[in-house]
Amino acid sequence: MILENKPPRFAARLNAFKIGASDYWPGKNTVTTADLIGRAATAGLNAADLNYPDHFVDASPSDLSAALNDNDMVLNGMAMRYYTDPGFKLGAFTHPDPTVRRAAIDETKRGLDVLAQMGGTLMTLWMGQDGFDYSFQMEYARAWDATLEAMAEVADHNPALDIALEYKPNEPRAFALMPDAATTLLALRELNRSNTGVTLDFAHVLYADEMPAFAAALVARHSRILGVHLNDGYGKWDNGLMVGAVHPIQTVELLVELERAGYDGAIYFDTFPDHSGLDPVAEARTNIEVVNRLRGTAARLVGNCDLQQAIAQQDAPKAMRLVQAAMLA
Repeated sequence: MILENKPPRFAARLNAFKIGASDYWPGKNTVTTADLIGRAATAGLNAADLNYPDHFVDASPSDLSAALNDNDMVLNGMAMRYYTDPGFKLGAFTHPDPTVRRAAIDETKRGLDVLAQMGGTLMTLWMGQDGFDYSFQMEYARAWDATLEAMAEVADHNPALDIALEYKPNEPRAFALMPDAATTLLALRELNRSNTGVTLDFAHVLYADEMPAFAAALVARHSRILGVHLNDGYGKWDNGLMVGAVHPIQTVELLVELERAGYDGAIYFDTFPDHSGLDPVAEARTNIEVVNRLRGTAARLVGNCDLQQAIAQQDAPKAMRLVQAAMLA
């Protein structure tokens, strides 16, 4: 488990490492995905998620496998990026044009083939463009059916690969078709594929007005936690702040819940140093240091009998004293 065995694999948004490119690579006209991998490795990251097809425009799968190996990094997984294609503006799996829906499904299958070629096992789907902006804009039942039909075809393409749904209330559409844990779990139950599950993004969960540890408990109970994105925010939108910057106690509680669920996957920092022009290497190093400290706190709490007794009695004052003592030790 993440608190008892070897330290987790750490990954982060590779595109964040484009910040300050002209200073970091003076005179370089084009920054490649391999360059981003190399810079990310200097921050202490030991895993990487690749976006498909974006990160493969300038390199082949074998080239990127070599870049990962050269930097002592492993492939954590891949993520589809439909929203970067203007053709999917009205949706990928829910687009009103069946030819566009077919194109999205086929693109996903190609991504899965590349994932398998590179030895990866996890594909994350964030369907931000599959939603609506107006009343009377979407035929909800048809869109739901189209989504599940597409996901079934994708999941069945290679049952050896895991498909993780990453939910978020909105953006870029005003309303997402799968905005929260409950709706996503409802879809997965209807989908009924053993190689599917959920990626929990801390800021998305806050944005959905959910408690992260509770969301994790629900997902572990009804499906599988396949990925964890740590970051932070104020719950109003996807701020992508550094881990623990706003909600350190909720982050610790999530880590405790992940331990109980047996999650042993990577920790992915879905943060946005871009918004403030932060040094992405320093930001990633800070995330790693903070998470390791919070993991230490979670390790002291996960087996604390006094804390479990306080929780069983819903004794919030006692629980807070114990948690704060562990965090401030």
